[in-house]
Amino acid sequence: MQANLAKREPEWLAAWQAEDLYARVMDATAGATPYYFVDGPPYANGDIHIGHAVNKVLKDIVVKSARLNGHHAPFVPGWDCHGLPIELQVEKKFGKVGDKLDAAAFRAQCRQYALEQVDRQRVDFQRLGILADWHKPYLTMQPAYEAEQLRVLARICDNGHVVRGFKPVHWCLDCGSSLAEAEVEYQDKQSTTVDVAFAAADSADVAKRFGVEGTTPIAFVIWTTTPWSLPGNQAISVHPDLDYVLADFSVDGLESRRLLVAQGLLEACAKRWNAEQPRVLATLKGEALVGVVATHPFADRASPLIASADVTLDAGTGLVHAAPAHGMEDFVACRAVGIEVLNPVAANGAYKQDTPVVGGIHLRKAEAPILDALRAANALIHSAPITHSYPHCWRHKTPLITLATPQWFVAMDKAGLRTAALEAIDATRWIPSWGRERIRGMVAERPDWCISRQRTWGVPLALFVHKQTQDPHPRSGDLLRAVADKVEAGGLEAWFGSSVSDWLPENEAGDYTKCPDTLDVWFDSGSAHQCSFVSTNPAVLDENGLAPLADMYLEGSDQHRGWFHSSLLTCVAMRQRSPYKAVLTHGFTVDEQGRKMSKSLGNVVAPQQVTKTLGADVLRLWVSASDYSGEIAISDNLLKRMADAYRRIRNTARYLLGNLDGFDPAADAVPVAQMLLIDRWAVAQAAALQAEIKQAYADAQFHLVYQKLHNYCVTDLGGLYLDVLKDRLYTSAPKSLARRSAQTALLHIAEAMVRWIAPVLSFTADEIWQLLPGDRSASIFAQRWYELPKIHLADDGVDWPLLVATREAVKKTLEELRAAGTIGSGLNAQVSIYADTDLASALGSPGDELRFWFITSGAKLAPLSGKPAEAGEHELSSGEKIWIHASASQHEKCERCWHQVADVGANAAHPGLCGRCEANVYGGGESRRVI
Repeated sequence: MQANLAKREPEWLAAWQAEDLYARVMDATAGATPYYFVDGPPYANGDIHIGHAVNKVLKDIVVKSARLNGHHAPFVPGWDCHGLPIELQVEKKFGKVGDKLDAAAFRAQCRQYALEQVDRQRVDFQRLGILADWHKPYLTMQPAYEAEQLRVLARICDNGHVVRGFKPVHWCLDCGSSLAEAEVEYQDKQSTTVDVAFAAADSADVAKRFGVEGTTPIAFVIWTTTPWSLPGNQAISVHPDLDYVLADFSVDGLESRRLLVAQGLLEACAKRWNAEQPRVLATLKGEALVGVVATHPFADRASPLIASADVTLDAGTGLVHAAPAHGMEDFVACRAVGIEVLNPVAANGAYKQDTPVVGGIHLRKAEAPILDALRAANALIHSAPITHSYPHCWRHKTPLITLATPQWFVAMDKAGLRTAALEAIDATRWIPSWGRERIRGMVAERPDWCISRQRTWGVPLALFVHKQTQDPHPRSGDLLRAVADKVEAGGLEAWFGSSVSDWLPENEAGDYTKCPDTLDVWFDSGSAHQCSFVSTNPAVLDENGLAPLADMYLEGSDQHRGWFHSSLLTCVAMRQRSPYKAVLTHGFTVDEQGRKMSKSLGNVVAPQQVTKTLGADVLRLWVSASDYSGEIAISDNLLKRMADAYRRIRNTARYLLGNLDGFDPAADAVPVAQMLLIDRWAVAQAAALQAEIKQAYADAQFHLVYQKLHNYCVTDLGGLYLDVLKDRLYTSAPKSLARRSAQTALLHIAEAMVRWIAPVLSFTADEIWQLLPGDRSASIFAQRWYELPKIHLADDGVDWPLLVATREAVKKTLEELRAAGTIGSGLNAQVSIYADTDLASALGSPGDELRFWFITSGAKLAPLSGKPAEAGEHELSSGEKIWIHASASQHEKCERCWHQVADVGANAAHPGLCGRCEANVYGGGESRRVI
């Protein structure tokens, strides 16, 4: 084995591609039980980053370990190809639709751009050693995928989940489109808060309800952080069970005003308004105020008081300005009392021309004229800045508005989707387990899913809407399937370039219009559970054309509200079941200080740079070593430490391979029953470790695989067995039982170990596999776990744990001699161990070979009664005690094995050799039984 991964890995990768290794592995495992893994598609825009690398390597580990478990495990990579980011890239070059390109040409450019991005990302993913069907990935823009997505929508329509509604949705002014919950992120934003007085239309009536006499003007004070929404005010919400007070306030030292607020916020309001101690006139439950009418401060319309259980005393005045076009809670409360929703804001963010005060003005510029209008109406009680968490577009990082527009929704409750989805969540294995509660809470509380988007580049929401009733065509499912067939044959323009009459009979065409919207891109990727199979592997579909259940989905922790979520809803709405058996979630990458990756901080680690310097296997080892259940730390220092760990594993493999050179398993392997006892023990240790590693892979606890493997190479194997074995391998006769037994054990260990590392250190495992003796024509990636011999150590009569513990005690004693300068190495020493009779008997099983266990020139057991005063006391892990005395050997050193023993030079013909080496070189060879 040679070093320099960064140089040699591309050579291996080229060989894999030349032989079409993925196809070979698929052919070799074709008859095995299938394991279906659906790749969550990255977006086809820009180079991959370290998060992509973590994600894809974890997926590769999952699939490769599934093959070790005896599965036929295809890995079909995917890409998400529609949506705004690609549109924006095309707009940079060609402008918006209509500037230089018509819609069809614009979509063609989007498709071309996406293909270029896929090709760039594919190269980087392959460089990471990801073994997948790179020649035939699934792309959400493939006609077969797009067509099947429409068939998925058809099934969901048939099941009664798709509805059209005029509802408030998150709206991005920069996208010019509605957004799904998964496209919304919350950031701090500075806004202006205002306390606004809405004058009572009939102050005498309000006073009477409070039992107060007089006709003094009364006003209801609302508080809001969105002054731009005031033109859309249509009501004021009160909580029916809260107490409200009518009080006289002197605000900022001005003349007294009679205002109405919640009793629980009276003091807070007075403080905020810099008002003198208000004089409370009376108290009344909110229920008694329902039906009272206020007047809008600057619009010629009434704002009735309505009841809403959503009103709280957390902040404000206890009276909530209700703009049903700009908030779901307001929308629900107003619709409940028959208020028809007024939406003063157009899709481009400008107020409609007939809107008082701000008609024709963009809402981002509307705050100043609105505040001026409130002051002019003597309605502005107070204003102040506030920094608060506010919804932002995940693409543009700009604040969103809530806007009531006609949209298409997947209804959560109309046909029982929410209940069925929650049941599917409970039937799924979540890794880590907290993922279940996270997605469960999201599904339990989420609103209907808005699936319509106002975009050019996307799969059409191919529905027909009645011009009068605005209802979808009663045969929507059948029509969607008809459109799907045309799209599959001719692409998206089969829909976009058509007219209603191309789809509906003459007696219907005049009554319907085509829906101009596209589907939410989360619906695109969320349909991969069906569409990816149809577009790339249709042979696995059942008799109804439905795809198999995926064994696992794996993505970052943000996908509980993203891809896991949309996949769940589409599959349950379509098939009444979950799309996956298990879901694995990993954290995000951060630096050593826990900070996010940022160019400004200079802490970005690019996977391309890592593969160029350290190699992909070092990066893969870092991924496997990280506990993905939380944030995943990476830095140059961490990668350098991981490179050291890699070298330890690689050097262990080199030692195994070096000592198997020339070994022919068919001719030279020793039957297990004839192997030396330490070799049997080493193989049994490997079998025990393999069981633990197999379980760690099965539990997707890959960091435990790394920990166990690294510890084995450093301690149990490299630090003990191989250390002890060196003498026998280097001094025994080449064809002796002693050496062949050792080589047989090393082959068993190497056969097992190469499989342990194959899912993680794929390039290294392939190299080891090719260098191992025996037939290696089949790929390592088509292998199952190696079946290690079953060995019953109890039959051997050796207390290995006791020997291991005693060896550690001897090593400490020798280290003291070495520190004192008495010896240089253990072979310069001879050791005496004093123990009671039973313990001495247990330690004595190796007989004269005990010195090889301690790697000393001499080792003897002696009665406890004879221990000298200078013998050191040692307590073993079992609680038993021994005493050890070590001293420098006074004998000559054998020039071949370096042991200092009495019989060096005993044969004058070979004065530099000990008797053992003389027998190994010139005689019949030494005999070993245990060590």
